[in-house]
Amino acid sequence: MLARSVCFALEKAGSAVWEWEDGAGASEGSPGHGLDPRFIVVDGATEAYDALRWVAQLVTSFVGVTGQPHAPPALTPDAMRGWFDRMQQRWTAEAPTQFTNIIEEWKYRQDGSFATLLGCELTGLTGPTPRWNAVALGDTVLFHVRNNQLITHFPALRVDDFGVAPAGVHTKSEGIAQMMSDLEIGRGELRLGDQLFIATDAFAHWVLQRLQRDDQQLWRVLSELDHDATFAALVADVRAAGQMRNDDVTLLRVRLVAAEPDYLVVCL
Repeated sequence: MLARSVCFALEKAGSAVWEWEDGAGASEGSPGHGLDPRFIVVDGATEAYDALRWVAQLVTSFVGVTGQPHAPPALTPDAMRGWFDRMQQRWTAEAPTQFTNIIEEWKYRQDGSFATLLGCELTGLTGPTPRWNAVALGDTVLFHVRNNQLITHFPALRVDDFGVAPAGVHTKSEGIAQMMSDLEIGRGELRLGDQLFIATDAFAHWVLQRLQRDDQQLWRVLSELDHDATFAALVADVRAAGQMRNDDVTLLRVRLVAAEPDYLVVCL
């Protein structure tokens, strides 16, 4: 099996594209080199200091972008703790030497930055027991779908569990103990044709609301998304209907396929 992904994203209504403070990354793996596919979606806190830099750092390190000084972390508590520590040290090492104003400096030193995180690795795709393995901090959610039916979602949040102070990855070293306490680890068995949808909080909350209402078309609609404009129209419609709060949204879709497609359509 092969893992193939696509990411859809949209900034808050009324914001510029560059103000999108989520982040997503994908490494579809290389079985010949023993590299498993990895995917991550991160939601930077709007009120945090330089959330864009923190989000980019987490994404590139987790998926293993070329040039990173360390290998991506294993999805175990000990390995994740070490990764959190390295990320915090790097954040401090790359801190600006000057700040625009005293308020910006105070925000950096007092609050730092913060983001929710869902990281996923697919293992055993060439063997008899393929799996997804994931780590989560906060309210970014993975949905495992088979034949347009939900198998499970992780973390196992309910509609009422989305709030203003989710768990997440902090730049402050004193936050590691709480991060480790909040860290969740999940896994599930995969089959050919399965899909994984990883969504940041506003979109994930809307998905859970639709599931609560027994929406029979939800997964078919999300499976057939084929263009950024289609995704933007969907989000605009549900925002206008008051069904989704106005926040940055990201949806990363991963499909398990038997082979590469015969052709590729590029939309310009």
